[in-house]
Parts: sequence; structure tokens; C-alpha cells
Amino acid sequence: MSFSSSGSSSTHASAATHPLAAFGWDDAWAAAFAPYEARGLLPGRVVRVDRGQCDVMTADGVVRADTAFVTPHDPLRVVCTGDWAAVEPTGNPRYVKAYLPRRTAFVRSTSSQRSEGQILAANVDHAVIAVSLAVELDLGRIERFLALAWESGAQPLVVLTKADLVADPTVLAHLVRDVETAAPGVPVLTVSALTGEGTDVLAAVASGGTSVLLGVSGAGKSTLANALLGADVMEVREAREVDGKGRHTTTTRNLLALPGGGVLIDTPGLRGVGLWDAAAGVGQVFSEIEDYAADCRFHDCAHVAEPGCAVLAAVESGALAERRLESYRKLLRENQRIVAKTDARLRSEIRRDWRLKSAEGRANYSAKRGGRV
Repeated sequence: MSFSSSGSSSTHASAATHPLAAFGWDDAWAAAFAPYEARGLLPGRVVRVDRGQCDVMTADGVVRADTAFVTPHDPLRVVCTGDWAAVEPTGNPRYVKAYLPRRTAFVRSTSSQRSEGQILAANVDHAVIAVSLAVELDLGRIERFLALAWESGAQPLVVLTKADLVADPTVLAHLVRDVETAAPGVPVLTVSALTGEGTDVLAAVASGGTSVLLGVSGAGKSTLANALLGADVMEVREAREVDGKGRHTTTTRNLLALPGGGVLIDTPGLRGVGLWDAAAGVGQVFSEIEDYAADCRFHDCAHVAEPGCAVLAAVESGALAERRLESYRKLLRENQRIVAKTDARLRSEIRRDWRLKSAEGRANYSAKRGGRV
């Protein structure tokens, strides 16, 4: 894709008429870019990153740029798809000299022992979580994706793909209701790329900014992307019949302009979705539990066996599903472990809390034995 070069060096054109408007450029980005414009740099949006280089959409089209000047030791500060970059106007190679402060950032923890964060996409407005109806629903995984989406600052949307495979409308309605229970406050949309069901609604959502497609391999993300793009741009492979899993047809994160407006970032299928300092996101996903917790007798109630626990009372009465509470505990524990690995003060607090609980346990055991240890 290319644009006329007229006015390409000015960031002060109206947001509606600027050559990069289709990629999300607006007056706020122009104001943030002003210091870089004064240095003669060009604005552009990163549409793909690989091996220390990236493709940047500028007013004159896509340019290849090196990211060596903005590759710090912190993996969360590397250039990623969706960033707005300041690029050299000429050079071989060209270099990205900086990127603008991110409005939102989708981050997960890596699978390495170092537990580093990995940034998947930046400046995202809508996190579209694709879930295949060709296999059994994994509500825990959906909750995990939602926690990261809320933490990123984007608005999540759950899209149940391959809806044409569920012939019974009653069964489909039950599946939607199950997902809605796991995703309070989040729209849930059924979509079939085969029949076109729901794609118009999804296109309307995607037209309102930048959307990122998330999900495991075989969830139908590339098929959804092609439906939104109106062309077979992304390669699609069949999922295995035995378990519904597919191979990674998308191997990099690509940002693409949609014909109906908005831009789309398609991501590779994620085998693991680890939390990364996502306490607020977890709280948002399980908002009903935190509402109940406000009525617990103790402000630091762990909702395990404490007297006066409103959360346990809700489980006992049937108002709260026990599966939800177990999932909430699991994600909170995981998030605390991740944060503790990078926060010495928190590690010390966790060890102190463990020692206190151990001492209390020994004292209770001793009291039961009549003071004999």
C-alpha cells in the first residue's frame, strides 16, 4: 500500500485527511509527535516486527527500519506491532529513533524461567478473544485472556467462532450463557465465517479503532481476519479433528487496515497465556466476587474458611459458582508469584506471611495436644 508523498512531512494536517488516518493517526498523536517532527523525523505505525527490524507504515508507504536504537534491556520497552514510531526520512538502513508513549499495551509473561514480560501489541482499543465452538469450552482459559485484556486497557470482546457447527439453537444459547457468566460486562458474539453470521457486527466494532485478535491455534483467528478484510490475506489451515487444535498459520503479529475502517492486528496462536502483573484485570474479570468480598467480616479475608466470609456464603447459597471462585484463586496466586519474582519487598511480605501462618498452625496443633509439641 502506498500514498501520495504530498504533505507527508507534516503531522499537523487534519486527523481526518492525514495519510495515516486510516491507521489510527489523530490530533493527540500529532501533538505527541511534534518534538520528533522538529528533528526532521517521520511518523509511522509499526505493522510488523521481526529479528530486530520492523515494517513501518508512513505517509509514503511501508518502509523497512532497524530498531537497534530502541532495543533496551527491558523486553517490555522494545518496539512492537501497533507502536507509533519516529523514523529517519532517509538512510540505508533507516532507523526507528523512538516510539510514542503507548495508550494501551497487551502484555503476557513468557514461559522462560526468568518470567519476563512479553508485549504482544500496543495502542489497542478492542481485544477480540476468539474461542472455537468446535471443541469443548475452556472457561478458565477465557477468564485468563480476559484478565490480560482488561489489564491492557483495551475493551475485550469474546467471539465464539464456527457457530455453524452448533446446529441446535438451544445448545448454542446455553454455550453463550456459560461464556457470559465467565465474562461479566463483556459482549459475547457468535460468528460463522462460513455463513457470515455475526461478521457485520464484528466489522462494526473493529471499525472503531485498533483491534487485536487473540486466541489459541485453531480458534479461527485467520479466518475471521480474512472475513473482516474481505479477501484471503491470511493463510488458513484446517484444525485437527481429534482435538480442534490448529498449527500456527500466523507466525508474526501483523497490523492491517480494514476496508470498513479501523485496523486489525492478527496474532499467532498462543499456547500459553501467563499473567503479568494483572491484579486489576483479574479483579475486573471476577467483579462479582470482589463485590461479595466487600461484605466479608475481615478486610484481608482469603475466602477459604474465615468466619463471616460473604464470598463463601455466596457459594453456599448457589449465588456464586464454586468453579468461578477456584479460578479466581488460581489466577490471583499465579499473578502474585509473577509479581513477587520482580518485587523484593513483596517476596519478603509473602515469606513473612508464610512464617506467621506456619507459627499459627504449630500453635493450634500444640493446643489440641494439650500443650505437648
